[in-house]
Parts: sequence; C-alpha cells; structure tokens
Amino acid sequence: MTEETKAQTPPLHLSVNPKSKHFDVDVLQRGVGIRFKGRTRTDIEEYNISEGWVRVQAGKTMDRHGNPLTLKLNGPVEAWFEDMGDEPPVAKAD
Repeated sequence: MTEETKAQTPPLHLSVNPKSKHFDVDVLQRGVGIRFKGRTRTDIEEYNISEGWVRVQAGKTMDRHGNPLTLKLNGPVEAWFEDMGDEPPVAKAD
C-alpha cells in the first residue's frame, strides 16, 4: 500500500470508545464505513482489519461500570472513509 493510499483509508484498528488507545476523533469525524462478512454494518464499536474481528454491543446490557457489554465476532473486515465518494479506497486484509 502506498503512502497516498494509506492516507485515503482508515486505520487497521479503530475504536469508538474514548478510553481506548485506538480511539481517533479526527478519523471518526470523517465517517468510517465498515463491511463485515460482506454486509455493511453501522453498529460496530471497534474493529481490527489485520486480525479479522469486530466488536458489537450485546443488546442493552451494561457492565458494572456502566459500559456496554460487547461481543467479539471473527470474519473478514473492510473499512473505508464515507467522505471519499462512491468508489473510495477500501482497507482490507490481504
């Protein structure tokens, strides 16, 4: 992947939780689209493209600290910036 393509694709690991070290507000403000197992998802809490997993909230269940409980699902993950138009460069595992 060239440097220009890296700048046009989301990071390989991203989280929406501000307490996570993989949280990046600038990237999230651009809007990141996620495709998991061939289906576009909008309920992803965290993803890792190279390891092939996503975290999704488990209903409305909360832990003892008030954080949502999440499930880790394994499978192919693809991510792209939604502000790049109809045919954006897609970050995916090779």
